[in-house]
Amino acid sequence: MRGFLGSMAAIAVLCWAAGAGPAAAEGFTLTDAGGKAHRLADYRGKWVIVNFWATWCPPCLEEIPDLVSLSEARRDVQVFGIAMEFQDAKQVLQFAEGMFVNYPIVLGDQKLADSLGGIKGLPTTLVYDPSGALAARHAGKLTRKQLEEMIAKKRS
Repeated sequence: MRGFLGSMAAIAVLCWAAGAGPAAAEGFTLTDAGGKAHRLADYRGKWVIVNFWATWCPPCLEEIPDLVSLSEARRDVQVFGIAMEFQDAKQVLQFAEGMFVNYPIVLGDQKLADSLGGIKGLPTTLVYDPSGALAARHAGKLTRKQLEEMIAKKRS
């Protein structure tokens, strides 16, 4: 993990599949702070959780331990953290490392948020089902228990 976050040479950007936008979010590609591209299609068969957060946002910070725990405990879940509203990418990554974040961090902006359907505030979490379809959009703090219940409910 430290190697991942320590590799800050590449600045994270959003890459879109041709024509991707709010209506085609299932085709998104995110490039993490280590420079690795993550296509939603690469995670078929897994639940994908995309969490928009900021270092200055108390509810966002309260979610991080639960997201870390969920990421560690479930092989069928992939979490992505999209850091928003920051001034210094290096500080964001150091902050995430200090919070023991074990999932990819993407340095986001409004364009990225808009491409995934927009967000109304932080934190906002998008949950994609194993087929790649958007299963849930939640504005506000979520706990691991709530995420587990969301997944269980969508599964049945």
